[in-house]
Amino acid sequence: MPVRIRVSFNEMKIAQEADKVLSKRDKKLSSKDKVMNDTLRAQQLFLEAYPEIRYGSVKELYRQAHKFISKHVTKELTFRRIRSIKEGKARRIDGEELDALRLAVIEESKREQSELRARLAALDAKLASVDAADARASLATNRKRAR
Repeated sequence: MPVRIRVSFNEMKIAQEADKVLSKRDKKLSSKDKVMNDTLRAQQLFLEAYPEIRYGSVKELYRQAHKFISKHVTKELTFRRIRSIKEGKARRIDGEELDALRLAVIEESKREQSELRARLAALDAKLASVDAADARASLATNRKRAR
C-alpha cells in the first residue's frame, strides 16, 4: 500500500540549504576542474619545447624562448612573461602564444631527431669499423691455418 508523504516547499528549501558546501574539500570535482586550462597547457608545451638540460643556464633558456616566441607573436613579450609561462603562473595565455609554443615543440622535435640520426650514423660507422677489424682478424687466422 503506497504511503503519501506531504512535504512542503519550505521543508524542501531547508533540506537544500543543508547541502551547502562547508569547505573546498567537500566540493565534488566539477567538469571544469577536470579540463586542462590554457596556462597548464602552455607550461607543458614550454617544458617540452625548451628542456633545461639542453641549455646551460636558465637565463639562456629564457633568452632562446624569448627569441623564438617573440618572432611569432604580435605583442611585445618580456622575459618576465616567459618566466611566468614556464612556471605556470600566467593569468592568461593568448592564442598566438600557444601557437608559437606548438611551433617551438615541432622545432625541438626536428632538432632532436637530427641529433639522434647523427648519433646513429656515428654508431653505425663505429660498429662497421669493429666488424671490419674482426673480419680481418678471422682472415689472418684462416691464412695461418692454411700454411
